[in-house]
Amino acid sequence: MRKGKKPSVSSQVNSNGSVKKQGEQASGKKRKIFEIQQALNSDPVDIQILRKTARTVGGLLTDDIRRKVWPKLLSINIYDLPAKPDKDIREGHKDFNQVLLDVRRSMRRFPKGMRDDQREVLQEQLIDIILCILKRNPQLHYYQGYHDIVVTFLLVVGERMSIAMVEMLSTHHLRAEVGTIFALSWLITWYGHVLTDFRHVLRLYDFFLASHPLMAIYFAAVIVLHRKREVMNCDCDMASIHQLLSQIPQDLPYENLICRAHELFTRFPPSLIAKRAAHQPQKSITMSSFGDFQMATLQQRPDAILQRQTREKIPSDVAAFDESVAQGTSQIVKMAVWAISATLGATALAVAQTALDWAPEFLLQLF
Repeated sequence: MRKGKKPSVSSQVNSNGSVKKQGEQASGKKRKIFEIQQALNSDPVDIQILRKTARTVGGLLTDDIRRKVWPKLLSINIYDLPAKPDKDIREGHKDFNQVLLDVRRSMRRFPKGMRDDQREVLQEQLIDIILCILKRNPQLHYYQGYHDIVVTFLLVVGERMSIAMVEMLSTHHLRAEVGTIFALSWLITWYGHVLTDFRHVLRLYDFFLASHPLMAIYFAAVIVLHRKREVMNCDCDMASIHQLLSQIPQDLPYENLICRAHELFTRFPPSLIAKRAAHQPQKSITMSSFGDFQMATLQQRPDAILQRQTREKIPSDVAAFDESVAQGTSQIVKMAVWAISATLGATALAVAQTALDWAPEFLLQLF
């Protein structure tokens, strides 16, 4: 090499592992974004690719992408969203006082540094969204922690889309009978109540939205397995074990655990778990309706076609899509089975009984 000639870019990269890794990560993100865009524009929408990208390392990467992909994972037509809650939605609502109390205590669920007036507006919207969903679905019942689910969607997709998405989740994924167990707050809030870093919450929501409704339980199982040394060293009594497992570490290796949870689901699908559980006559709404729900997600049209069809049906002034609503606001795993059993509890394990109707091959096709 002649004197004074600078090393080539390739030699710089090869001599510095971190630079090379950064380049590979950037390239990987670009490929993922391209795959997502292609899947969204396919007719029908390639839901399998969207599920894959939501499960793999990094999830859906940004809130802008989540605003486009999350609705597709739940088969939501963004051009046919519920109306904003009526001004009188709170009047005489039996759950208003409890919802109000829970939302008022939810300050830590909003981004640090957010102005008080902005947070207060979002809290008012959070109250109205919850009451609106309950009014539209009288068969549903409010539970403490429900607001932790709703606020995550509100911060990402905005008010009207949150109503549509949480309503769909509430009538499918979130209707699992889980009883009183150590991981209750993990499951009923999709970990939103127990994790302090919003990035980790979003990453798990990407994963759960792209997965079987019981995946939050499999994730709880891999947390238990990840902490097996602590568990084995703990005093052998229920109180001690309960206290240990009730405290979730904030520095979990999320990508590794997500991968292990998906592998665990493949090795021990709900149908297998149900065979090992005591047979009970109980039927799970979540399990019995999920097959039809998943098939429906395979028949979605791209947003561009949905928009055109919508405009053809109604006057153009009504069909004009409010981009601010569509985009929302950016502010906004013998031990594996034990672990799942410990998480579910005897009663809740029976929710998987209807999964006996599912062929394992079919499950593997879906996931």
